[in-house]
Amino acid sequence: MVSAAPVKEVTTDPKTISAIYRQYCSFPSPTQAFVGPEVPCEQGGSYINICTEWTQSELERGQSISFSRQHTVLHDGVSLRLIGPPSPCTDIQNQLLSCYSPSGKLKAVIREKQEKQFLEIWGENGLQRSTDLSAQNVHGKVYGSGQFGVLSWSHSEKKVLYVAEKKRTEIRSFFQPSASVCHDEKRESKRQEGKEEQEDSNISQQPIKDSNLEFWDDWGEGMSGSRLPVLCILDIQSSCILVVKGIPDDVSPGQALWAPGDQGLLFVGWHHEPFRLGLKFCYNRRSALYHVDFEGRCELLSSDSHAISSPRLSPDQRHVIYLEGETFGPHSQCLRLQLYDWLTKETSILVDRVKRPEKDSFAGLYTTALPMMCWSADSQRILVHTPQRSKKEIYVVQLMEKRLTRLVDSTESGSWTILTAQRDLVIAFCSAPNSPPSLKLGIFPPKGGEQSITWVSLQESDQLPAIEWTVLTFTPPPAEENQHFPGLDFEALLVKPKSVEKAGIPLIVQPHGGPHSVFVAQWQQNLAVLVRVGFAVLQVNYRGSTGFGQDSIESLIGLIGRQDVKDVQHAVNTVLQSDATLNPKSVYLLGGSHGGFLVCHLVGQYPDFYKAGVMMNPVINYATLLGTSDITDWRYTAVGLQYSYDRIPTVDDLAAMLTSSPLVHAAKITTPVLLLLGGKDKRVTPKQGVELYRVLKSRSRSVRLLWYPDDGHSLSKTSTMADSFMAMILWFLQHLGRKPH
Repeated sequence: MVSAAPVKEVTTDPKTISAIYRQYCSFPSPTQAFVGPEVPCEQGGSYINICTEWTQSELERGQSISFSRQHTVLHDGVSLRLIGPPSPCTDIQNQLLSCYSPSGKLKAVIREKQEKQFLEIWGENGLQRSTDLSAQNVHGKVYGSGQFGVLSWSHSEKKVLYVAEKKRTEIRSFFQPSASVCHDEKRESKRQEGKEEQEDSNISQQPIKDSNLEFWDDWGEGMSGSRLPVLCILDIQSSCILVVKGIPDDVSPGQALWAPGDQGLLFVGWHHEPFRLGLKFCYNRRSALYHVDFEGRCELLSSDSHAISSPRLSPDQRHVIYLEGETFGPHSQCLRLQLYDWLTKETSILVDRVKRPEKDSFAGLYTTALPMMCWSADSQRILVHTPQRSKKEIYVVQLMEKRLTRLVDSTESGSWTILTAQRDLVIAFCSAPNSPPSLKLGIFPPKGGEQSITWVSLQESDQLPAIEWTVLTFTPPPAEENQHFPGLDFEALLVKPKSVEKAGIPLIVQPHGGPHSVFVAQWQQNLAVLVRVGFAVLQVNYRGSTGFGQDSIESLIGLIGRQDVKDVQHAVNTVLQSDATLNPKSVYLLGGSHGGFLVCHLVGQYPDFYKAGVMMNPVINYATLLGTSDITDWRYTAVGLQYSYDRIPTVDDLAAMLTSSPLVHAAKITTPVLLLLGGKDKRVTPKQGVELYRVLKSRSRSVRLLWYPDDGHSLSKTSTMADSFMAMILWFLQHLGRKPH
């Protein structure tokens, strides 16, 4: 273990840094939870097993591993008491998806083994049934994540629903030798037996339009090969698989669940005509809520001109809630929470969009997904978590009053995330920049007393005493006010070593990607390691970040490369002037995607200010990116132009894109630059980084490029994250004025 002694100076020894990184990789993160059945206790109350699943980085194997553990609590109706330590952790590495049945007596698991997929049903006495999904050859690969992936039990617990890729017929080449040879041998054999027959019609080839060489677009970055999902139902008694019919031809179904009374399915359908745009991290794609019955009749339940996601059915099966946003425009926006009444077929708004929140008031919904189980037991309240400025908070939505109440005061605790809410037991976790995730269990208080919730710690994490953090608020100077959206402020998280013996902490400035995303005060492994090594980090939520109202989001449209750049520089200047512990002559830059775009702008527009910069899959030239990105729409929207599927760029369009790009400032860059690129990036082609690399190399600037051939836009493989982190921090240390030991 690495000591958490006060930081005296920046650690420069690579072995020590890698040891700190390894230590912080050991902190796991919870991914899902389930409240098990109640077992009566002789002394009163009931025992309940709390089942949780976690992920953890494993550096030796260079991958993320998954495990489960159980906690037992005693519930007497008004309080909770933890009984004993948790169970030993169990490896669930090959598990693609898992889901407990409504009663909690059964568990469905989709598991991958040697490129095959199995659906297993587990009960109290072990494995009850295992179905080889691949052998049935009814569909393609099962979706395990992303917008489409789901595993859901029917209310009767007789069937399981999941989503898979539609089966495609493999077509042989006209000139494939094995086919002709096999046919010739068969014909010769029949001739010798005097049984020569007319050629089998199966030998003839299908039309070329169905050839394997036909281009099929997919859903872009992180979803390669994901083209046309289908809804599949497994009968757990017969192991028969039904591929649901009746889905409109122009939509891709996903996020499915069972309709009330198991009378069909509810699902979100994303429109994919005339072609698909990138879906990952893009919550503005045209989609709708549908109901399909088992006779193939499909009914539209929501608007068909919005972006719909996260349908959730109430316990009494009366209401369906879902998120609704606008199409096109910013990829992440302030959302509405809609309520659909299954009996009256009426839709109403539970939570509306917030254009500009009042001080300390609810700032709107920006969550990317609702918890799978988020209803109170009486079906009258809903739990949601959402960014609120620079924190993530939990709110309770009252169904009848359409009123919101904050469940937890996160003033001191950082950010909160709900894992599940079942039978009025709430499982959540909280974390902060100096505190890894802690798992909490609470009883949902009666209506009106939500803020009185008391939490029991199931898995507590120690705070890291060597790290401190604060949220800073900035007001743009008058010259940098947005004329169409005046009066907006923005924030930044400042995280730094808590105990220093002298001033002069080097500062890393990190603008987020998106650009419509946000840094919240939660555990971030790389951030913690940087601070533990001796750096301070300023994570800037410039105007345009989510969590500050829709006006802030829209203020950035048409002003990228200007408003966001000025906000970051203003935040840096303000912090350096107000915090005497920071070294104003030792400032560095770090950013990915749009954050890399801003890093490139900053080192180009302020060439003598920053000592070194690191860019991960950065946007360098909007004009050349237009035809190579999976989100063509954003390339227009970013510079204030209207997008349509049939739009062809004009000279003026391309000029606007180039003018907003950091490439126009690249000749002025003197700051040493490290580029980290994913070879399989479909969002921002790695050729963007290569374009900058060549500009800098031709001018004899200090530049280094690392290419990760098997990684994508997020550089999220465990081995990539470890290697790129060490490359990044050594790059910063190299330009501190001394070399690493």
